[in-house]
Amino acid sequence: MRLSAAELGVDGPLGSRATLVQFSTAFCQPCRATRRVLAQAAELVPGVRHVDLDAEQQLELVRRLAVDRTPTTLVLDASGAVVRRAAGQPRRAEVLAALAAAVESSSAGP
Repeated sequence: MRLSAAELGVDGPLGSRATLVQFSTAFCQPCRATRRVLAQAAELVPGVRHVDLDAEQQLELVRRLAVDRTPTTLVLDASGAVVRRAAGQPRRAEVLAALAAAVESSSAGP
């Protein structure tokens, strides 16, 4: 499955190398920690964008992607293809490994 910035409802393009898409809710404590981890990872890896979506405001997308808990993180490669998916609070090392795989898959071509 591929996602575009328009489908995600975000301004500007997806990351040129990868995009971290986080589904959160307002009162989700693990979502706050996940937001920090993903933002730091996006700062560390050039060409990576972090997008934090409010699951309650994106119900159609949540249903389409079968997001059943928050936080849920999708890792998209440069073309917007979902290459990894995780629910719960990720560790920084896990995020960096997923980004490396996404960047590698983008470099490999179609």
